[in-house]
Amino acid sequence: MSRAAQRRASRGRLDRRTFLRGAGGLALALPFLDAMAGSASAVDFPKRFVVFFTGLGTVKEAWQPTGTEASFELGEILAPLSPYRDKLLVVEGIDMESAYHGPGDSHQQGIGQALTGTELQEGTLFPYACNPAARVGWGGGISVDQFLAARLGDRTKLSSIELGVQVQYANVSSRLSYLGPGQPVPPEDDPRAAFDRLFLDLSADPAELARRRVLRRRVLGGVMEDYGALARELGGEDRRKLEQHLDALNDIEQRLDVPALLGGACALPALGEPLDVYANDNFPAIGRLQTDLLAMALACDLTRVASIQWSATQAGKVFTWLGQSETHHALSHSNIGDAEKQQQLVDIGRWQAEQLAYLLERLDAVQEGTGTLLDNTLVLWCTDISEGQSHSRRDMPYVIAGGAGGALRTGRFLRYAGDPHNNLLVALCNAMGVDVSTFGNPAYCTGVLPGLLA
Repeated sequence: MSRAAQRRASRGRLDRRTFLRGAGGLALALPFLDAMAGSASAVDFPKRFVVFFTGLGTVKEAWQPTGTEASFELGEILAPLSPYRDKLLVVEGIDMESAYHGPGDSHQQGIGQALTGTELQEGTLFPYACNPAARVGWGGGISVDQFLAARLGDRTKLSSIELGVQVQYANVSSRLSYLGPGQPVPPEDDPRAAFDRLFLDLSADPAELARRRVLRRRVLGGVMEDYGALARELGGEDRRKLEQHLDALNDIEQRLDVPALLGGACALPALGEPLDVYANDNFPAIGRLQTDLLAMALACDLTRVASIQWSATQAGKVFTWLGQSETHHALSHSNIGDAEKQQQLVDIGRWQAEQLAYLLERLDAVQEGTGTLLDNTLVLWCTDISEGQSHSRRDMPYVIAGGAGGALRTGRFLRYAGDPHNNLLVALCNAMGVDVSTFGNPAYCTGVLPGLLA
């Protein structure tokens, strides 16, 4: 190839870390475009890891699929995930063995060991819910999301992002992620603060932050000049992707600044005022906005490890938008023979599956080469206990979505016979390209969980 031809070819390629810069030098990362295919960083699209956590377990009979490993139908709870059946692994028969050891009540052990596979610390910080005289400390080990972030997060703005939906409390029952023993990572409940962390300078003082919030409203307009120049170098399909990317960011921006657009029937503040992050009936709106921010963070390659935690394990959340008047926690303790309350729990589980389906839809809408962002992501839906009445941590319900860049063999319903969940954590690491043979306390780990990897 002649030098002139090489120069023309290089002008047609974009580096993955190309940014559009707007007013004040604020930068917006671009999504993956076909024109980036010639850059070394885009030969293989990066893998992403997402944890989707909901507390208080499930109703197993309504959660469990029917059929065989490869030919199965999703149950009433998981039915909203049917459009993504071929990109799912539904997993049962896994025991959270580590959560039967060490201090803590069932919920504390369940959430504190869901991603660590390590006993909670002895301590006097937090009382047991069922026995206030007994006390416990924080989680006792690094969580798998932070373990992966330390190995995969050095090329992005944030090594990880932790988002919460009315988690609210700072105790062991509300902490999922850990940097190490006794080092909980608090999730961010406020979508505005999450947006600022993703797109603004964290070092700004409050006055500067307020100024930048005003400036943020002008960013999209300010990037259009750069966009116009860039669009002329792109093919029609890349222009469409870029327009979708900017439209999505603009949608989030408008919804942050005009809270009345968020809640529909929810009791929202007056137009222009911030959304009440902890108002019970704002739970769906906060969750939807946090989900959009998570999807945008991955699409922009601002991070490759993320989690979204839907409330704390013992929170008094009332699913009023489902016509309910009793807290989720109270319902989870109801008599298993109470058909009406069992159906309310099923309705909650189905609603949670709808929220996961929305996240998968957002990820699957982002094209990456011949696949999608979802195909290059591993999404783990996990909980703290298998069911509320027994508080068991055996036969835990897990759903894994996405392909992890081809590392997972999806479209299957897998049944295990009491394998420890530490083995699942090992398999997740391996799927993400991190070669380990044990995770958490090795006393509860026998190696990689078979059957998940391609």
